[in-house]
Amino acid sequence: MQCTSFPDDLVGLQADWLRTYRMLAARPATAGTTPLRRRLIVLSCAISTHPYWSRPARTAGGPAELRRAAGTRAWGRAA
Repeated sequence: MQCTSFPDDLVGLQADWLRTYRMLAARPATAGTTPLRRRLIVLSCAISTHPYWSRPARTAGGPAELRRAAGTRAWGRAA
């Protein structure tokens, strides 16, 4: 497995995406989920257009590794 180093801002965006998604999943559909859905769209756009993805040396498993790195960061903050 290759160790991938992501920029802190990209990992932060993904961590925010994961946190927002969890908040959305915990909310009932009738509780006004539009702001959270919009936030996910904005974060998804920011993640997918980040300059990191235009680097030639990136790996095919980058998005999955990014989610793992963001999940690790989220667990580190919760502890």
